[in-house]
Amino acid sequence: MTENPDKFREARSILAPFGVRIQRLNRAKIEVQDPRPENIARFALVSALESHRRPTLVEDSGLFIEALDGFPGPYSSFTYDTIGLQGILDLLRHYRTRRAYFQSTVAFGSPTITPRLFTGKVRGRISKRILGKNGFGYDPIFIAEGSTKTFGQTSQSSKNMKSHRARAFQRFARWFLTPSTHTVAK
Repeated sequence: MTENPDKFREARSILAPFGVRIQRLNRAKIEVQDPRPENIARFALVSALESHRRPTLVEDSGLFIEALDGFPGPYSSFTYDTIGLQGILDLLRHYRTRRAYFQSTVAFGSPTITPRLFTGKVRGRISKRILGKNGFGYDPIFIAEGSTKTFGQTSQSSKNMKSHRARAFQRFARWFLTPSTHTVAK
């Protein structure tokens, strides 16, 4: 469940090689204010299962910048909408360290399966300029460790091999495809 069509398309393309198909539930996700994406995703899943009584996936993610004490973190979407990429670059203009990481947490559950969380992180740094037009959100300013290009300069398939969202959804898919690991909810 996500209101962001870009996140949905990315999740669908990550899960496709596993043969896992998802549908977008086009409704607002109930989001609590919490510094941890895991707590936000878990709360949103439990809330969704109250009215949508079928297997449900919820994803929450954020960009955590070391020099800014983890900001914007779980407030990444609001920050992007208010100050944008240039605003983040402006905040970092006097900092030498630009280390950051993306974190994605996928929550899955159903009326018969105990909620499970799957987290993926990718470490890297914030570029000094906006580079590339691919992807969405903070992709044009995030350079993953081991790369010289922003996610905005890489193809979707390349990003899907190493992104935070890819790692979280791949963990989910491997678990989901091993039915003996599913726990029945009480």
